[in-house]
Amino acid sequence: MRKSVRRAKTLLWLSGAALLAAAVMASLAVAAVNVKSEPTASFSGATVTVTGGEFSGLGSTEAFAELTVTGKATYTCENAGGNAAPGQNPVEAQPGSSGPTGLGNSDHNGRGTITNLEASVTAPPTPTAKQVGCGGTGSTKWKVKLDTLTATGANLVITQKNKIVFCRNYTLGGPATGTAC
Repeated sequence: MRKSVRRAKTLLWLSGAALLAAAVMASLAVAAVNVKSEPTASFSGATVTVTGGEFSGLGSTEAFAELTVTGKATYTCENAGGNAAPGQNPVEAQPGSSGPTGLGNSDHNGRGTITNLEASVTAPPTPTAKQVGCGGTGSTKWKVKLDTLTATGANLVITQKNKIVFCRNYTLGGPATGTAC
């Protein structure tokens, strides 16, 4: 009886040690992601495009990249006489997202790339003349027309098994490689 209890304890201990070792190896695999080339962002009007990211050490579990973009909308104010004037207050645009896109690492020995990830901001619901900053007190006699949509910031997040393995923030006029999150 003592031998079987001792064997059971030994087996239980070995099983626990094996599970702990597997957990440590899994966390090391995620921590071992190498950035071969930094992804770069380019801003064009309402759109941000991220290209050129190359990663290794991702293993065989698919990693996903998602780009989220923020920006501003400007408006032109037109009075009852048909005269146009620029609005004085930019308005937050509706953010946009690329949605999650696989990096292809599960089919390429743990190497993944971002070839062309794109997201755009969209116009918000039409703001009031007062929100846009039309003349005077923002009288309702002004017509508000969308003038420009401009993406001003972007966030790139790469996740694997619901854990963030890479994150960058990009800003209009900032460095193309962005800054770490």
